[in-house]
Formats: sequence, C-alpha cells, structure tokens
Amino acid sequence: MPSFDSTATPPLRADVWHSANPHRRVEYQLLGEAEPDLPCRVLNLFALQGLTPEKIHMECHHDQLSMEILVDGLSWHRAQVIAEKLRNLISVSSVDMQDIDIARAGSVQAAS
Repeated sequence: MPSFDSTATPPLRADVWHSANPHRRVEYQLLGEAEPDLPCRVLNLFALQGLTPEKIHMECHHDQLSMEILVDGLSWHRAQVIAEKLRNLISVSSVDMQDIDIARAGSVQAAS
C-alpha cells in the first residue's frame, strides 16, 4: 500500500478570481440585431455580477443596434468571462473589449 505522506503537492495555480488581482476599466463594444429586449439582456449580465456600468451608449442603425458599455473594477479574467457571456446572447453578432487604462497609457506615450 502506498504511503500518503510521500505525495508531492502540485504547484499552486494562479487564482484568477481573487479580489486582490488588479482591476481595470473595460469598454465593451457590441453589435447585434435591433430587438427591443437586447439592451435588457445585455445589462442583466452586468447586474447579475453586481456591476453598474459607468457609461452606456447605444445607437440603432436600421436593423442593427450598437452598444458601448464602460465598466470599472473588473479583473481581466472576469471581463473576458462577461464578454463570452455577451457573445452567447441570441442576436448579438460581435463583442469587442479593450482595457481603457492600457489604451489611454499607449496614446499618452505616443503623443509625448
């Protein structure tokens, strides 16, 4: 019978959900079909996470609806999970996201 005392402990993997991870400002850009319930379904994903977006911009062009949503206080992993959930919504055709703080820092460096 093998000894349980001689087992090696596996290396610890990073806890991507830990609250001490750096938080970011993330902007989501969505494009979908212009359906009356799409804004509610999109915003519900943030509400279920206890998040209130800082800014929401929405425009309807014929049969397409574009939305820009700015949210602060997300780890990058959590932001990616939300983006995947947004992509899985019916009538959403594309979701892009960017880290606003990194984008702003890059534009400041380019300007100097």
